[in-house]
Amino acid sequence: MKKITIIPSLLFLLLYVSINAQPVSRNIKTAEYKALQQKLASGWNSWYNNSFTSYALLPEGFSINLCFTKPGDPAYVRETFKTSSFAKRPEKITPGLRTDDGSYTSLTIEYQGDKFSIQTTTDENDELILITPEKKSSLYLCAEAGLLWNYEGSIAVQDNKLLGKFNSRTITVSTTGTPILDAYAVTTAPHLTFSLEHEFAIYTGKTRTLQQIKNILEQKHNQQQKRVDGYGALSESFKAMQTILAWNTIYDAPNKRVITPVSRNWNNGWGGFVLFDWDTYFASYMLSSFNKDLAYANAIEITKAITPEGFIPNYQSTFGNTSWDRSQPPIGSTVILEIYKKFKEKWFLNEVYDELLTWNRWWPKNRDDKGYLCWGSNNIIGESKSFDIHNTEAAKLESGLDNSPMYDSVPFNAQTNTMQLADVGLMSLYIMDCHSMEEISNILGKTAEANEIHKRAVFYTNQLATLWDEKSGIFLNKRLDKDEKSYRLSPTNFYPMLAKACTEKQAERMIREHYFNTNEFYGDYIMPSISRNDPGFKDNDYWRGRIWGPMNFLVYMGMRNYDVKDARADLIAKSKNLFMQNWKEDGGVYENYNSVNGKGSDVGSADGFYHWGGLLVFMEFLEEGKK
Repeated sequence: MKKITIIPSLLFLLLYVSINAQPVSRNIKTAEYKALQQKLASGWNSWYNNSFTSYALLPEGFSINLCFTKPGDPAYVRETFKTSSFAKRPEKITPGLRTDDGSYTSLTIEYQGDKFSIQTTTDENDELILITPEKKSSLYLCAEAGLLWNYEGSIAVQDNKLLGKFNSRTITVSTTGTPILDAYAVTTAPHLTFSLEHEFAIYTGKTRTLQQIKNILEQKHNQQQKRVDGYGALSESFKAMQTILAWNTIYDAPNKRVITPVSRNWNNGWGGFVLFDWDTYFASYMLSSFNKDLAYANAIEITKAITPEGFIPNYQSTFGNTSWDRSQPPIGSTVILEIYKKFKEKWFLNEVYDELLTWNRWWPKNRDDKGYLCWGSNNIIGESKSFDIHNTEAAKLESGLDNSPMYDSVPFNAQTNTMQLADVGLMSLYIMDCHSMEEISNILGKTAEANEIHKRAVFYTNQLATLWDEKSGIFLNKRLDKDEKSYRLSPTNFYPMLAKACTEKQAERMIREHYFNTNEFYGDYIMPSISRNDPGFKDNDYWRGRIWGPMNFLVYMGMRNYDVKDARADLIAKSKNLFMQNWKEDGGVYENYNSVNGKGSDVGSADGFYHWGGLLVFMEFLEEGKK
C-alpha cells in the first residue's frame, strides 16, 4: 500500500468534515449580514431544491408538494425539474413570470400529453395555488403535505384538509375543488388527490372562493408584468435573467441560508447544494441589477467558503465536500467592487475584505512558476469526488475550462503543483483582481495593503507583456517545459483587455485579426471556447468548441476598456440573439451552446436551466447603464 502522510492542515480539514458533516464553516462578521439572511429566509417560496412544484413556508419548513400520476399507472412524479429535452424527463416545465421572493410564481407543465398551468401567490401570509388544465385531462394531481429538513412539527389530513401543526400555529390547507379517493397513489404522505378535469385552487388560511383567488392572482401577475415591462427594450432579457436566478434560489437548511446555486439539477446531483466559485460571483453580479439582498448573500457565501489554505475553492458542497486542492478564476473582488459601487454600503466590503485579500496573496505564493501564473492543484488528500487530484486534470478544473484543448498534452509539475503553461487568461484575471483589490483597500483606508497589491499588479502586468506575439497579433500562452509559444487560441487570449494590460493598438489588432476572423471566432454564433480552426473545435463537447456565457461576458468586459465599439456592439447583439433563440423555443437558459447551430439542447453536457447563461444578456444591461 502507498504510504500516506497527512499534513497538519489537512488533518484539521478531515476532522472538521467528520465532525460537521452537514453545516459548513463560515466566519460571518457583520450584524448587517446576519439580519439580511434572516430577512431572506422567510415566507412562502419555492425553497425546496428538488421540485419546481413544491411550495414551502419558512421558518416552519411546511410544504405543499404537487405531484402527478394517472389512475392505474405506477408512475408517480413527485419531483419536478426544468431540464433540457436531452434529459428526457417525464415532465416538461416552462417557467413563466415570477417574483424574486416567490410571492407570485407561474409555470406550465406538460405530462403524458396533457398540459396545465400552475400559478401561486401569497395573500395575508397565506399561500394560494391555482391549477388550470389546458383541456379536460385524465391525470391526477396529488397535493402532499410535507415537513422539510426534519424540522419539528407534524402533518396530517383531516376532513379533506391538510394540516401542518407547529408550536406557534396550525396551518390549514383547503381547496375549492372536490378531492377524490385514490388509495393506490404511490405516496405515504398525507395528501389530497384531484382529477385534472377542471380548474381548481388549493389555499391556506381563511376560506376563499375560486374567483377570489383568481382575482388576487391576476392582480399579482399584472404587478410583476408591469415590473418586467418597465425595462422597455430590455424587458424580455430581464424576464429571462430574473426568472433563471429566482427559480434557482433555494434554502440551504443545515446552514440556515438562502443561496442561488447554478441549477437545481446540479444541486440534486451533489446531494443538496453546490456552490461553484466564479459561477456564484457571476450570479451575484446579475442579481445586483434587481435584488441587492440576494446579490450580497451569494457574493458573501462563496467568499466565506475560503479554505484554511487561503483560497476560494472550485466548489463547496454538502457533507464537507470541497475542492481542498484547487481554486477557480479570481473574479470575486471585481464583482464585489462593482456591487459596492452601486449600493455604497461599506459593511459589505468589510464582511469580505480579509478573505479576498488572503485569496489575492495566495495566487503568487502557490501558482507562480518562473514569474508566470499557471493553473494548478495542491498535493493533498481529502476530496470526496471520484476523480484523482494533484495532476493535470485537477489543474484544468481550477481553470474552470475543464477539458479545453488549450491544455491538451500540457504536463503537470508535481514540484510546483502547476501545469507547465504560463496562462494568459489567469494572469489577466489576477491582474484585474489586483486592480480591484487595490481600489477596495483604498476605499477602506488600508493604504499599506493597497501599495502591496499595486506592486503585484505591476509585476504581473510586465510579465504578461512578454506573452504578446507581434507576428500573430495576440497574447499567447507559453509552454514553460519547452520555453515555446502555444498557438491554440480561446477567448481567454483576449483577457489582457480585462487587465488593461495591452495598448490600444494591440487591442485593435486582436479584435480585427482574431475576433472578426471567421476561421477563428467570428460567425453567426460567437464566441466558441476554442478557435474554429483548432482540431478540438469539432468535438462540440463542453469547453471543446461550445459557446459559454462567462467567456463572452469577460471578453465584453475587456472590450469596455478600449475603443472597439463596433466589436462590443456586435458581441452584445449576437450573444443576445443566441440566448433568445433558445429562450423563446423552450424557456431554456443553457450552460453552454453549439457554436454552429446555436442550440443548447443538442448535448447532454449542457444543463437546461443554468444561471450563468444569463450573462449573454446581462452585458446588454451594463451597456445601457441598467446594472
